[in-house]
Amino acid sequence: MRPAVRREVAGHLRAAYDISERRACQATGFGRSSQRYRKRSDPQVALRMRLKELAAARVRYGYRRLHILLRREGWVVNHKRTYRLYRDEGLSIRSKLPKRKRAWRYRQGRPAIGGPNEVWAMDFMPDGPFD
Repeated sequence: MRPAVRREVAGHLRAAYDISERRACQATGFGRSSQRYRKRSDPQVALRMRLKELAAARVRYGYRRLHILLRREGWVVNHKRTYRLYRDEGLSIRSKLPKRKRAWRYRQGRPAIGGPNEVWAMDFMPDGPFD
């Protein structure tokens, strides 16, 4: 279970059963120092948004190339942070389809057959005697 979920569970226990923080943490097996921990890091919202915009505009670029583009724009960010944000946002390089499989994506289905003699087939076998 993630720490954020454990904090919520301990908070619910405190409210529902009117018990102390110490008892709620002991019941859930969650440390009190972890219960009181508050995240202090900057969420990097502007950087995340720019990374998503670049990834949407350039679908075939991975995090390394996007990192170079961010640095060119003036962002002071190292490659490890770029990679972490790239993964947190769920971005990834979309795989290319081979040429032989691309056509079927855009091909329309066959029209429905309305009656006899509407569909003809080519026969490449000779009709002559085989002996």
